[in-house]
Amino acid sequence: MPKLNSYLNFGGNCFEAFTFYKRAFGGEFGMVSRAGDGSMEFPEDEKDLIMHINLPIGNDILMGSDVFASFGQEIKLGNNQYVSVSAESKEEADHLFAALSEGGKVNMPISEQFFGYYGEFTDKFGINWMVSMTKF
Repeated sequence: MPKLNSYLNFGGNCFEAFTFYKRAFGGEFGMVSRAGDGSMEFPEDEKDLIMHINLPIGNDILMGSDVFASFGQEIKLGNNQYVSVSAESKEEADHLFAALSEGGKVNMPISEQFFGYYGEFTDKFGINWMVSMTKF
């Protein structure tokens, strides 16, 4: 069964925001990955930005990242929130991606990434979605 979580985008203050949320909810970060931690090349001024962070809250996970100007990204009203679907298999991820993106706009085709299997789209109703299957 897939799991839904909230995913928030920030314009350079993701870690600050998540530290604030952590103080409110308690707990510990499940993952903190900065742009400079991975194998991808980033401009020097983006290396400390958050690629992915998550904070478990009860049975749910609040997830987020900063946007990257080097990828042509910018924060605009409407692109700072996503519904994130965590699939249990690659086949389930492919099915959900195809079904939910039908009639919408694919922003990043689902494909293998260094952290797992992932893709993004805006559905035909204007809702932003992420579909992933994390490698373990």
